[in-house]
Amino acid sequence: MAILYADDPADAAAWAAAIHALEPQLELRFWPDSGAAAEIDFAIVGGRAPGDLRAFPNLKAIQSTWAGVNHLLMDANLPSDRPLARMVDQGLTVSMTEFVVLHVLDSAREGPRLRAAQRARQWLELNPVSPRTITVAILGLGTLGADAGTRLAGLGFNVRGWSRSRKEIAGIQSFAGSDGLRDCLAGAHILVCLLPLTEGTRGILNGATFAPLARGAVLVHAARGAHLVEADLLAALDSGGLSRAILDVFAAEPLPGDHPFWKHPQVTVTPHVAAITRPGTGAADIIENYRRALAGEALINQVDRTKGY
Repeated sequence: MAILYADDPADAAAWAAAIHALEPQLELRFWPDSGAAAEIDFAIVGGRAPGDLRAFPNLKAIQSTWAGVNHLLMDANLPSDRPLARMVDQGLTVSMTEFVVLHVLDSAREGPRLRAAQRARQWLELNPVSPRTITVAILGLGTLGADAGTRLAGLGFNVRGWSRSRKEIAGIQSFAGSDGLRDCLAGAHILVCLLPLTEGTRGILNGATFAPLARGAVLVHAARGAHLVEADLLAALDSGGLSRAILDVFAAEPLPGDHPFWKHPQVTVTPHVAAITRPGTGAADIIENYRRALAGEALINQVDRTKGY
């Protein structure tokens, strides 16, 4: 029995060290040196399934080191009859919360105006507004959205959240369903998207979604590129409906060099780094899921393929 590591080769040593620090006896093999295919019973993957994982007849489960797994679910090389788990480790959650809080606070404290004033050599004295006068709407109240929302609420922001079903989270006003979406968005000053990508959420960041927001609202998008209708965002920025967009995910990655987002004065581009699983931080979950896979038990953070997450 052996675990096949088929994620980023640059992180292989760190993952191996973290796993062996907890379970020294586990045998790890590294793609493409998988050895006898029949001996592989568990696979660790990341951005994509390497080659054809259907070649391993005794594969019992697949563990992704990413929180999002849409790319894997669309990969024909991924066995559709094997359990798949996504990574929701504390390091990734903290990383996403840092990103969201950073950009919400930057918007609240007029960061773009202050930086522009510095470039113009202007001494611009701005009186910061109270966070309690700023409404943040978070689309997606899973582990990542709930943590980011809780931290923002602790800083005094008025936080709303929208999800598949209503949630009970201290400090966050919860909404669900199509009617709840508009109520969640109404008058919000900052919109944060942390949704999973499903057929129901594809293209959700569009003109109709932007319309109920407060005029000049800010978008912080760190979910999946396919959530965003890019033409609608550009139109909203040009009309003043939105004043700024911070984008970490894109329909095409890396973002093509001639894409208008690169030079747009109201768009901040970050290269899909909002939340990353730091090598090794999810080793305990991987080991537990390996144990569960061998025992035929449900995995931690097992993906519901009908939902897409």
